[in-house]
This record gives sequence, structure tokens and C-alpha cells, in this order.
Amino acid sequence: MLSAAEKQVFMAHFKPKKLRKRQYFLQEGDVCKYTGFIVKGSARTFTVDEKGHEHILKLSVENWWLADFESFYQLTPSRFNIEALEDMEILQITNAQVEEFIKPIPAFLAMQNVISQNNTIAAQKRMQSAISYSAEERYQELVGEYPHFLQRFPQNMIASYLGLSPETLSRIRKNALK
Repeated sequence: MLSAAEKQVFMAHFKPKKLRKRQYFLQEGDVCKYTGFIVKGSARTFTVDEKGHEHILKLSVENWWLADFESFYQLTPSRFNIEALEDMEILQITNAQVEEFIKPIPAFLAMQNVISQNNTIAAQKRMQSAISYSAEERYQELVGEYPHFLQRFPQNMIASYLGLSPETLSRIRKNALK
């Protein structure tokens, strides 16, 4: 946990930023120069395949972090787009500023480790779900873990996130109500 003085130093380095609905935080091919903490709003991380179909990898809401962490830490071009789905308020910080905190504020390194662990766990769960679960099981897992997503995001985005067609998701939702 950060002390009050550490928190003050930490927060002084974050730059507030507002994004309008449909504005990009990151576009494919750009280097992810910032990680952002969502204060208000929501976003999606997605790719577009050669046929023009969008594939949502992550839906993000308040108190979650935004970034392509591979691009952010390795300073490589991103393979992802991150788009605001609502008007957003975020706090952003550069990789260099993150590195500055690790030395004088040991609690920041511990916080970074927790974030990294949570991201790894979420990615593992998502991979296991994608390769092992049926469409119905993936939907039920989403309902159990993130029930607020069903009210927050349109059905076509939920379907993309689950790797389903909107029609399949509609059928699954209809069957779940029976």
C-alpha cells in the first residue's frame, strides 16, 4: 500500500486525459506510449482481420488499466486498437515514468506486480475458456464474472468478445431465459 506522501508523488506524475466516445486511445501500428487508468467510461481492445471483421479481446471499465502491455514495455508497434466506447476520463503515465517510481517507491513495484499477476490470470482464464468451453459455457462464465457487461455493452460487442456471431449469442440468451 502506498503511503500518503508516496501517493501524492505518484499521482503528480499522472496526466489526466479525456477521450470522446469512439476516440482511440491506441491504434494498430502505433507504439503504446501510455498506460491509462480508467476513472470514468469504458473501452474495447480489438483487432480487425483481413476480411474486415472485428475481434474484441478485452472490454474495460472504471478502475481498470488500458494498454497494449507488449507494446508499452517493449516499445514495439501495437497489434491492437483501443477505442473509447463512452466519453472517458483516464489518468495516463509513460513507461519512463513507471520506471522512475520503481526505485524510490517500493510499494509501486508491488502494485505493478499485482496488476501483472491479475492480467496474467485473466488472460489464462480467457484462453482456457476460448479453447475448452462451449459457447453456452463462455456466456455463463461472462454472466458470472462480469454481469454488468450485459447492460453496459451492446450485444454485438459481447458476441465478438465471446467469439460468437450475434445470432448465436441471441439464441444462447433466449435459451438461458427458459
